[in-house]
Formats: sequence, C-alpha cells, structure tokens
Amino acid sequence: MKAYVAGVGMTRFEKPETREWQYWDMVGEAGGAALADAGVAYTEVEQVPVGYCFQPSTAGQRAAYELGLTGVPVYNVNNNCATGSTALMLARQLVEGGAADCVLALGFEKMKKGALGSGADGGDFSTSPVARHYGIMAARHGFEMTPPTAQIFGDAAREHMERHGTTEAQLAAVAAKNHRHSAHNPYAQFRDVYEVDDILAAPTVHRPLTRLQCSPTSDGAAAAVVVSERFARRRGLTGLVEIVAQAMTTDTEESFASGSCIDVVGQPMSRAAARQVYERSGLGIEDVDVVELHDCFSVNELLTYEALGMCEPGESGKLVESGATTYGGRWVVNPSGGLISKGHPLGATGLAQVAELVWQLRGRAGERQVPDARVGLAHNIGLGGAAVVTLVRAV
Repeated sequence: MKAYVAGVGMTRFEKPETREWQYWDMVGEAGGAALADAGVAYTEVEQVPVGYCFQPSTAGQRAAYELGLTGVPVYNVNNNCATGSTALMLARQLVEGGAADCVLALGFEKMKKGALGSGADGGDFSTSPVARHYGIMAARHGFEMTPPTAQIFGDAAREHMERHGTTEAQLAAVAAKNHRHSAHNPYAQFRDVYEVDDILAAPTVHRPLTRLQCSPTSDGAAAAVVVSERFARRRGLTGLVEIVAQAMTTDTEESFASGSCIDVVGQPMSRAAARQVYERSGLGIEDVDVVELHDCFSVNELLTYEALGMCEPGESGKLVESGATTYGGRWVVNPSGGLISKGHPLGATGLAQVAELVWQLRGRAGERQVPDARVGLAHNIGLGGAAVVTLVRAV
C-alpha cells in the first residue's frame, strides 16, 4: 500500500529561551497546521509517533494532547538528530503495512543555549552511547577543549582537506549558500546573508569550522500527516506527495574500521541508505530536483553530496564551488537554509525537511521555489547512529 504526505506544518525555529512557549505549544502550532493543511481532523488520526530528545518519557503524549484527547496510541521516538525522520518512517510503515490509514508524525525540541555535549549521562563519558565514536576521533586526532560535536565533524573536515585538497573556502561556500537561501524562509532562525569571506572571518569553533558553519541549538516543532491511498480517495484529498521510498541504516563495521572521522560521523550509513532508496524506487540522484540534507556542519553537506552520488569521492568541494547545488545549478540543496541557517531542533529537523520538500513539490515555496520541482530527497542523520533517506514525488 502506498503512503502519501497529505499535510505539513511547522513553527518558526527560534533561538532557545527567546520565546515564551512550552513544547506542547510548539506541537499544537505545528500539528494543527499540518492537520489544517491536509484537511483532516485529529479525530481521524489513528496513530501518533512523536519525536524528541530532551524531554522525559511520555512527553509525546503531553504534546499530542494539545491536539485532542482521543485515546489513540502515541509512540515516543528518540534517535538523536535523525529523530524527526524516524517518526516519519514509523508513520509511513504503519500506513504501508495497513495498520492505519491516517497517521500524524510529530517532532519537537525545546533546547538550551550553547553547544551540544558529548552525550554523556551525568558527565560519565563511559556511559555515553557515542563513546565509541569519540574514542575513534581521540585516537586519531586527540581531544581538544572545544564542543565535542563540532570537534568530531571538524576533524572529519581536516581529513577531507588532507585527503582531497578541499579548501576552507569550499567549506565556507556551503554555509554562504545556505545562509543566502534562508533569507527567503520565514520559518528560519537566521535570515542574514553572509559571503564566503564573512564565514571565514567568524569566530572559530573547532578548526576549520567557524561559528557560521555550525548549526545552532533551536526551539521548534514540525509535523506531517501521512495517509493511505484509500483514505485520500475516500476523503477527496488533494496536494498529495508520495513517499516513493525510504530507508534507515545504522552503523556497521565500516563506520569504525578505518579509524576515520569521515566514516565515524556517518558517510557510510548515508551512502547505504541512499543506495537502498534508489534500488527500491527505480530512481536515481539524476532524477532528483531538490534536496534537503543534514548540514549540521558545513563539512557534512560535502560528505553527503558524495554519499548521495552527486559527485565522486573528493569532488564535493568543487561541486559546491561550481554552483551546481544552488538555484540555476543541477540541484537546489537546502532551499530552506538547512540546519546551519534554518536551525536544528533535533526532534523536529527531519520533519521540517519533508515539510520544505512538500511545499517545493506543490509549487508553494514562495521566493525560494525551485522551478519545476517534481522529485525531492531528504537526508537526516544522527550521530550514534542512524541515517534516514526519504524520496518523495509530486502526485
């Protein structure tokens, strides 16, 4: 059975502690918008997967209760930065498997100011689910007194530069592009435009990454209504976007065997997930018009170009520099501004990516509209690890 996204919604992504709201307020706003967009009442929803990382157990119920008290099953989902796309994947599986005809996927995060930590529980690094990942990093690069997530991705950038001749200007070009795109996104946390020189001149977080190449902590929520073909036909729904194929992968031996941070931060997972999606759909990257990918740091956008097959290994710096991944190029990547500029509330990110793709494929993205967009691809990755690739197509 096919699954379709019938409606999407999201809040504006905000800097933490700057707006007076709670996580249930965010979900009420985003979820209500998605239901209204689909033309579906909450009483028609049969299952609700809810993604978040920084709230206690059953926070999904508390959030969903803002939409109604109907007694439907609510599943609490936590998969690090891939949480939102994991909630969407559960919704799709419920519909495709025939367990439900209408599912609402929700994702939210209410975060604190400042950089993310290492994932250690109460400061005990030995209990961290990513201790093995950071151990690989430390063995090769040592451990510096910089934010851990920026450090592991920054070390991946250093390796890419050493191995392929990638330049700091090429890394900065990713951020400059995404900041430029976000200027037209009313949901984006940041809408200022920066040139490559501005990006390079910003304070360094972990060499070679400057502050303007790192995604911020954010508050916000996003949602998607996923329905079956029979439900859509019965209700006369329009504006549908088909989830053509979707795959999730987790770490394999390849992630750790080389001792490379490029592998540890997830390039092999992303490559495997993309390969599965292409095989299942019969489509390839050459069929894609618009991409929302996980640019948590500028280097990860370059690594993902290679993982998705947009270029050969080592050629991603040249690809972004050529203009192939912006308006007028072969693809438009992160028209929303991406994580770097739109913001990164972990539980909402994957669903916000799909919301952007739905608007693009419907031709309703305003000034950031990608001309004649028919096929979109979303890539969402979580260190620790999970990679989700989703291919969607206009109906």
